[in-house]
Amino acid sequence: MNLIQSILEQYGVMILDGAMATELERSGADLNDSLWSARLLTEDPEAIRQVHYRYFEAGADCAITASYQATIPGFVQRGWTEQEAKELIRRSVQIAVEARDAFWTDYTASESNYSAGQVVLNQPDNVPVQTFPRPRPLVVASVGPYGAYLADGSEYRGDYQLNEQQLVEFHAPRIRELIEAGADLLACETIPCLIEAKAIVTVLQQFPGVQAWFSFSARDSEHISSGERAADCAAWLDPYEQVAAVGINCTALEYIPALISAMHAQTTKPILVYPNSGEQYDPVTKTWHGAACTQNYGQQAHDWYERGARLIGGCCRTTPADIASVRQALGNKMIK
Repeated sequence: MNLIQSILEQYGVMILDGAMATELERSGADLNDSLWSARLLTEDPEAIRQVHYRYFEAGADCAITASYQATIPGFVQRGWTEQEAKELIRRSVQIAVEARDAFWTDYTASESNYSAGQVVLNQPDNVPVQTFPRPRPLVVASVGPYGAYLADGSEYRGDYQLNEQQLVEFHAPRIRELIEAGADLLACETIPCLIEAKAIVTVLQQFPGVQAWFSFSARDSEHISSGERAADCAAWLDPYEQVAAVGINCTALEYIPALISAMHAQTTKPILVYPNSGEQYDPVTKTWHGAACTQNYGQQAHDWYERGARLIGGCCRTTPADIASVRQALGNKMIK
């Protein structure tokens, strides 16, 4: 059963969460580190749990785990044993499960906030409260690209100089840990090149029944970061049953509408998008520049929906308020 398709059949739209690192930094965490937010899996897991919970409150139908840069070699290089590294990767899933279960218990236990399958959202930043139908949220394990492990910005280039088998060998151990930890789904995200997507599909075939979404980073309105056409990537992934959805993340807002249209035309899979806020990232200095888009994030989400996207959220620099605005904007698209 395609978990995403099941949710879409029942509710019409699936709202994703937003940036993890942005919220952690707003709470005072220093993430200027090769492990990025994965460092807090050992230093401050409660901070991660709280971010997950805030996104659920804002209306997210899933939590994407803090495992984007959590890899066995990455932890080992920083002094952990291989076994400790595996336990930290599993911990990313466990933290998200704990947050999801706590949230769902809190909201379903209250008769004032829960009636006939509908939840009143605790909207941040004075977003008006409104009742929407929603599923029990999923825990989606982030599988970052090889470039995230390198921590040099190559997830926006895809110039790894690795062959497909080497990428299979890199991804397989972490994917095994995430699956065995109990994730509902995998988020293979910020993928810069088709060869890496092909490698991950090969890994998935070792785990029949496990599903994943595939989300690419893009350089413009037609091409993913490697220069390959986004439409061709969608077409290549379309026949694989374990591929639950395809789309774009960690990409400039202005490219999203055309990318949705291009991919939607080449696949029967649900289309997902979770772009950045509008600020520009410098991978050399690891800093953000410019301003976020002035147009309401939810208004843009409405346009993405009209173009064919059915899973919509945010990536870098987006917040719970942005996700709440998406939920508000798409409320009338949800099946009652």
